[in-house]
Amino acid sequence: METLNIDIETYSDNDLTKVGVYKYVDSPNFEILLFAYAVDGGEVACVDLSIDEIPKEILNALSDPEVTKVAFNAQFERICLSKYVDQQLDPMQWHCTMVHANELGLPGSLGRCAAYLNIEQQKDTRGTQLINFFSKPCKPTKANNQRTRNLPEHDPEKWQTFIDYCIQDVHTEMAIADKLNRFPVKESEWAIYSFDQVVNDRGAAIDHELAASAIEIMDQLTEENMAKLKEVTGLENPNSLKQLKEWLEEQGAPFETLGKKTVEAAIELGELPEQVKTALKLRLNLSNSSTKKYLMMDNARCSDGRIHGILQFYGANRTGRWAGRLLQVQNLPRNYLNEIAFARQLVKNKDIQMIEAMYDNVPDTLKQLIRTGLVAKDGYRFIVSDFSAIEARVIAWFAKQDWVLDVFRTHGKIYEATAAQMFSLGDVKDYDWKSKEGKDMRQRGKVATLALGYQGGPGALKAMGALENGIPEEELQDIVDLWRSSNQRIKNFWYKTQEAVIECLQNGGVRKGPRGLKFFKKGGFLFIQLPSGRKLAYAKAHLEAGNYGPAVFYEGQGDKVAFTKLQTYGGKLVENIVQATARDVLAEAMLRLEKNGYPVVFHIHDEAVTEVKNGEGSVEEMNEILAVPPEWAQDLPLNAEGFESDFYMKD
Repeated sequence: METLNIDIETYSDNDLTKVGVYKYVDSPNFEILLFAYAVDGGEVACVDLSIDEIPKEILNALSDPEVTKVAFNAQFERICLSKYVDQQLDPMQWHCTMVHANELGLPGSLGRCAAYLNIEQQKDTRGTQLINFFSKPCKPTKANNQRTRNLPEHDPEKWQTFIDYCIQDVHTEMAIADKLNRFPVKESEWAIYSFDQVVNDRGAAIDHELAASAIEIMDQLTEENMAKLKEVTGLENPNSLKQLKEWLEEQGAPFETLGKKTVEAAIELGELPEQVKTALKLRLNLSNSSTKKYLMMDNARCSDGRIHGILQFYGANRTGRWAGRLLQVQNLPRNYLNEIAFARQLVKNKDIQMIEAMYDNVPDTLKQLIRTGLVAKDGYRFIVSDFSAIEARVIAWFAKQDWVLDVFRTHGKIYEATAAQMFSLGDVKDYDWKSKEGKDMRQRGKVATLALGYQGGPGALKAMGALENGIPEEELQDIVDLWRSSNQRIKNFWYKTQEAVIECLQNGGVRKGPRGLKFFKKGGFLFIQLPSGRKLAYAKAHLEAGNYGPAVFYEGQGDKVAFTKLQTYGGKLVENIVQATARDVLAEAMLRLEKNGYPVVFHIHDEAVTEVKNGEGSVEEMNEILAVPPEWAQDLPLNAEGFESDFYMKD
């Protein structure tokens, strides 16, 4: 036996979509109902575990390193089966067809992927109804004799359909794999996938006391604020958007929309009647949705006190970067609080009055403390290290923008150096950056560096906060022009990348780019091979007539669920290349961290968080490990900075 394709159906009273697979499996009521499998691509069999057992040969294969286990979203099968066999199954022995599909830029769900590929073996559409019936608790009614769960004997015909459905899923998965195997995943990528699974299995501890106290405080504040809002407006239900809008209009302050930014801007202007301002402030406090993350972290906390599965490998299938799941660590609010440990203790003490006295706004304080709900276990601490300006370094490396590379190889002050280049300020070290003019110039350099690397214009500067940081709108186009003239090689990189893709799509063959980049079309995909050897894929890439010549299109994930036709261009392609390369740099760095005794518990784009025993390791050593350039980018100037703490935060 070389391969074992698997699909299972399960039951749990935990909601998989809300708490993730680890908490789902952690329920004492979890069980596997059906186990469908195929050996070496042969016939599919299904074990009905309500009446039978998994054959011993198949059970042995689950832990046999010589047998590759394959599933679509293999993490689910592996974690469920680990519970079933009462041992953690080694992710090194598993391949995931969903990961394979994501690497090729294809839909990430089994049904949509099969439909998109137009394979003969399609997913059975009856699945959702069957899963709702057998895999979840049911509502007790008189008609079902008050039972809370549907068993096979309650509908034998439907149960047989469930078995057929499970078998069909294996057929569909294997058909997808057969189609994709023309473009195999590199072994080095499977090693990174395995590392990712180890990180998710490891998880991170949750400060239950902090989360529970924050939830209790928010419940109390919500009750108080709702009572005040009713009193101020006289409305029975101020939660009703219709009622509140009507009340605002009656007060002479009509609002078309009550979105957070709109309301905050209106309050900031200071032209509202006092009663209206009070009502809107109360509404903002009531709608502080970020504190719901405390509920998420506590609900998804497993019996070991840790949250697992908060990272999705290849979650961003254009670049291969990780995506957040459950807690969404990539989108946690930043913290700016002084004495953050003291603030945490006040929350644990549920001392609302002291929080208000020290930090003014209780909901905002709770919001800023969300990160700190992730804590190191007893006797350990977090060592956190992140790359400095990784994307700015990588794009300059690709484009061979020498002055930028020189900055990163020396003082590293890229915002100041960018401003100096753009506005001819002379040597960075001789300019007074602490003066008001100096601070204004640095701000322009910073916003330009962050916003303009991927062919952005004034709109990109606005999105990066240029106006909020005091830069006049009429100056934005000048900043764009100055940045581009100072970074001519990066500008050329955009256009040469687009030209290479257009030539490749028009004429076939392989086009080469800087630092070993390769562009080619094969089997309906446009591929961009990165310096690491990994490839970015664009499905059904083609050209159409555009306003300025041929325009590049492909099919991918749009803003909605459905796959759709998308347009791309030089700057966007460069963004994909740079972010994907930065991802590869981080992935290799994290593998080195693991080998050197720094176990990663989670990571965010360019930052790794490790849980290290007190008295062992150091920030300095971790920074050094992180900043070693990979073999395929020996001259890429990297730098990392970090800190250590008992809880996670933004330093």
